[in-house]
Amino acid sequence: MGTRQKRELQEDLWVVSSEVVGAPGHGFYERLNEVLDQHHFDRNVEHLCRRYYKGRLGRPSITPGVYFRALLLGYFEGIDSERGIAWRLADSLSMRKFIAYALTEETPDHSTISRTRRLFSVETHKAVFRWVLKILAEEGLVEGKTVSIDATTLEANAALRSLVRRDNGQEYDDYLKDLAQAAGIENPTREQLARLDRKRKKKGSNKEWKNPHDPDARIAKMKDGSTHLAHKAEHAVDLSSGALLAVTLQGADQGDTTTMHQTLAEAGEAVVELIEHEATKAPEEEPNVNLGGIEEVVADKGYHSGAVVQDLHAVGCRSYIPEPDRGRRHWEGKAEEQKQVYANRRRIRGARSKRLQRKRSELTERSMAHLYETGGMRRVHLKGRDNILKRLLVHAGGFNLALIMRTLLGIGKPRRLQGASGSIFACFGLLILFAWHSLRTGLRFNSAEPQTAVTFWRAPTLFNQLSPCAFAAGPR
Repeated sequence: MGTRQKRELQEDLWVVSSEVVGAPGHGFYERLNEVLDQHHFDRNVEHLCRRYYKGRLGRPSITPGVYFRALLLGYFEGIDSERGIAWRLADSLSMRKFIAYALTEETPDHSTISRTRRLFSVETHKAVFRWVLKILAEEGLVEGKTVSIDATTLEANAALRSLVRRDNGQEYDDYLKDLAQAAGIENPTREQLARLDRKRKKKGSNKEWKNPHDPDARIAKMKDGSTHLAHKAEHAVDLSSGALLAVTLQGADQGDTTTMHQTLAEAGEAVVELIEHEATKAPEEEPNVNLGGIEEVVADKGYHSGAVVQDLHAVGCRSYIPEPDRGRRHWEGKAEEQKQVYANRRRIRGARSKRLQRKRSELTERSMAHLYETGGMRRVHLKGRDNILKRLLVHAGGFNLALIMRTLLGIGKPRRLQGASGSIFACFGLLILFAWHSLRTGLRFNSAEPQTAVTFWRAPTLFNQLSPCAFAAGPR
């Protein structure tokens, strides 16, 4: 008869705290907080950030522990923007418990998170990332002997249509109009400008153009073949466990052979710090980290060059880098380079190189998938190299913490827990359906009868789906 009207409730003026409906809490984040508290996370990050906090004047700030936990949520929940992180903190009771905020406290606003990020330096974020690496070393998850290097592009928060010339700041459309007038077109239309632009060659040069809003972004071709303004993220991965030893942010127009040295140098510094940390904390125990530092470097053929192979040999690293077909080489005056290229060529033909390349494909690509696909950082919402690198370092720290969580819980992300529970219910449902199918067809499972037991495992397509569900719920 009548339409259902929305019920209007009169809010109480006073509410007893014991009567407030609470959330049961999230098992994953409670266990993660236990790990952080066990290693004195808040005390260590407050020690690193103490120089940024002076006095009690001005707008109330958030503690370093809350700030870094908020950015860790961006990794674990796959939230790409700081606005999304702030909304998630305000909306979820379990997230409030993770950052230790009561119901009466207002959660951090996105502007507060952004201001704190700008306040803390890149070195501070890198120190927190290295601190997480030390936890992994204590758990025996870092060896540091064999390292894989790989890179990917991240779409920048800048548009190609906003490009200006580096020399005089002229906009792209005005530049095209000048070209059209020079070609004899007095008042060019948009279609004429587009036609003129299509006929030009080498029109997207990073030496001539830049984006005024993000000067660090570079014109580059993405993995899907499209052209965007982008940044280049490069990973150094420990192949013993998949832990991230270093993350660097480079110009997207720089080649792999150019950027590799910085990433490998930072990975070497991280391994040296881990060796010193183990020597200080447990001098009598057998070290987990390789005392010789990085000894082997694995990469794809994009990183191969004679200079790279020679430089790796000079610092005591064996290279396993596939060599692209460049035709016949000329080695006049390059005897040492020729020797190292031939040595690398012999190594990549061996069985060990094939095993390392398979491991590189698995672990290095996995780190990029977790950080940029499910982690939400494939397209960045920040501008400037330093701002983006800060987020990447905390994301990389979250990825390394996920390795510890995987050893404790069998899962590395909270959404994986939901998938595991769903798989368990699916398997239980399949068992019930199989029992019903057995009763219908007259099958009886009896382990004492071999023929019947074989029939059980050869049951029609219904039960054959159980194996992938069961194994999907287990640890990876």
